[in-house]
Amino acid sequence: MVSGTVLPVSVVTDPDHGGRWTSLSAGGREWLWHRDEPRRPLVRPGAAFADAGGLEECVPTVRGLPDHGDAWSRPWRRQGEQDVVDCPDFRLTRSIRTGPAAAVADYTLEAEPGHRFLWAAHALLDLSPSARIGIAGPAATRLYPDEGDRWTGGEWPRVDGVALDRLGPDDGTAVGAVVLTPAVSVHDGADTLHLSLQAEGQPVAVALWRNLRGFPQDAPYRSVGVEPMLGRVFDRAAADDGGDTAVVPPSGRAAWRLTVTATRRP
Repeated sequence: MVSGTVLPVSVVTDPDHGGRWTSLSAGGREWLWHRDEPRRPLVRPGAAFADAGGLEECVPTVRGLPDHGDAWSRPWRRQGEQDVVDCPDFRLTRSIRTGPAAAVADYTLEAEPGHRFLWAAHALLDLSPSARIGIAGPAATRLYPDEGDRWTGGEWPRVDGVALDRLGPDDGTAVGAVVLTPAVSVHDGADTLHLSLQAEGQPVAVALWRNLRGFPQDAPYRSVGVEPMLGRVFDRAAADDGGDTAVVPPSGRAAWRLTVTATRRP
């Protein structure tokens, strides 16, 4: 349930650099976190991920190969009201509409029927240590305690002793999780960001990345990812055949919608 004053949401993207969302703002607050990363403007397909923050379009995988997918490292082109990127196995089309109540992003992926893929709106958010992640429970949750494919199952918000709904101060840890839910809210002070995903016939989830200066080992920094996604694992190669990935239907087109709203308490 959305409570508080609904705020207009604005979005800025950079088609030349992977279609990256460089701004997601509402009521004078910028929600996206950024960091200086000189490699980001220079990346080419197949490059290792260059983490500059913002929201990256990760498809057809998040972890694994290509690192964070194939689309983030390619220039997109403008076609009417849409942004389009062509990758070796698929074409991704995106249109974003903003208004007084929400930002709505509609996606279409065209590929051979049966093509299996993951997609994540890899949003890194600028949040205080007191911020809280809100997900309606009960929700099955997969905790990834390291950078690998191994996960531990549980139920939101606590898995294997880890309270995933709280951020807190830097403690040198970094964990990932995939929560099997279509919607998430991020509460920080008087502001709340709401993200929801609709994808008929496809598995939907929310990926979380809570890096409290635990990653990377040689130069750790703080970053928090809240990422609506298609699929239920981070690495497409680690998916089973039981619905862990999205699948292109016989029409050759998979479609989904991401809706972003923001509210503020008095």
